[in-house]
Amino acid sequence: MALLTGTIAVLGSIFFTPFLMLLLCIIFLASIGKSIGVRRLYIKLLLMIFEYGRANIETAQKNAGLALPAESEDESHGSSNKTAVTSQQPQINGMKKTDVVLTNGNTISRDDKHILVPDLKNGSDDEATVDKDDFDLSNCFDYIKAGMEAIIEDQVTSRFEAEELKNWNLMTRTNRRYEFISWRLTVIWMCGFIIRYCFLFPLRVVICFFGICWLVASTGLLGTIPDCLVKRHLNYWCYMVAFRVMARALSGTIYIRNKHFRPKCGGVCVANHTSPVDVLILSTDNCYSLIGQRHGGFLGVLQRALARASPHIWFERSEVKDRHAVARKLKEHVSNPSNPPILIFPEGTCINNTSVMQFKKGSFEVGSVIYPVAIKYDPRFGDAFWNSSRYSMMQYLYMMMTSWAIVCEVWYLPPMHQKEGESAIDFANRVKGVIAKQGGLVDLVWDGQLKRVKPKKEWMERQQEEFSKRLKVE
Repeated sequence: MALLTGTIAVLGSIFFTPFLMLLLCIIFLASIGKSIGVRRLYIKLLLMIFEYGRANIETAQKNAGLALPAESEDESHGSSNKTAVTSQQPQINGMKKTDVVLTNGNTISRDDKHILVPDLKNGSDDEATVDKDDFDLSNCFDYIKAGMEAIIEDQVTSRFEAEELKNWNLMTRTNRRYEFISWRLTVIWMCGFIIRYCFLFPLRVVICFFGICWLVASTGLLGTIPDCLVKRHLNYWCYMVAFRVMARALSGTIYIRNKHFRPKCGGVCVANHTSPVDVLILSTDNCYSLIGQRHGGFLGVLQRALARASPHIWFERSEVKDRHAVARKLKEHVSNPSNPPILIFPEGTCINNTSVMQFKKGSFEVGSVIYPVAIKYDPRFGDAFWNSSRYSMMQYLYMMMTSWAIVCEVWYLPPMHQKEGESAIDFANRVKGVIAKQGGLVDLVWDGQLKRVKPKKEWMERQQEEFSKRLKVE
């Protein structure tokens, strides 16, 4: 027993000092916003391993007489999506994401002229209204077709499932059929498992713990200082340090484009929403005021800490009265040019980063300049999507910290203003379209709250009205 204790003590003394030095180096570089290129080298190495695994999988399938994945699968997203992805999708390390990633969805290639959509405009009789002298059975074929398509695969449900990969990334949580292909891949998987769970995970937990402690302690001290220019500068510095450190806890590799369009004070920054990590990603480059649903638990701790040092807006989603108060606070916030830009996710819920769903009009009614931001994650290294109905926040963080890394592209887009005579809904759709095009995402009209609630009654009534016009008889 004494020998075992002595051996453990010696091994601990050997590995503890290098581990501590590595930890301090990561935290220091993160706090000053610098990098020595280790993470990018790590990403390149992972790509080489994934490519080696892909070649082995294809060889094993070919030897076993199994059909290889069809090359035309990428075309199943429809012509509009394919054009957006191929023209706008960036390259990371010389390889397009579309060469490796296959979005989970769109088995059906639908016609561009959707029938059952929630935003049909009143009075659009030029296409929807067809005068008929007599009833014809073919009048209902379009609705039967749309209904069958929705049964097989609707456009909403698939947006709340994790993106599926074309090739295995050595994590069993993605494609289970690739758990065992060959002994070579099994050995690589075992080595990767040990690295992710026995080295990266403990290191990331310690880094994240330090970042959270820094955030709570620094905002607590700043909360005792009256509002002034010095407090705002200190808050900016403490805010950036905390989120940069926490980003390193996920091995976050962030490629930021068009920094000259970075949101400015007194403006509204809107972005597509995939997970709470979106806030962390954007906050490594700028200081924001946040608006969102009030949470308990771990997220609640962070919300209360942030609110002590700078103005943020938290509300209860179920309280209708709060929505009017939120709109009023939002206008008050943007009217003060010294306030940080407020970060809003108008979708109101997390989408799996394949699409952009309906933007709520509230943030587009304040009359302020809008700074659009597009975020696109690379799921080859880890799935950033948070399915809140399936995983708790702690389970989600555990999955993030045991992934290879979080790699993403961020585009700052030119600021946009509401045009004269343009409604808030039209303005929101215009901003949504710009974000979807830049991020290579599918632009959908559906409300993301269909994840939790049934379709609105007026949507169904509108479809009944459109169908009745088709049956119009003189």
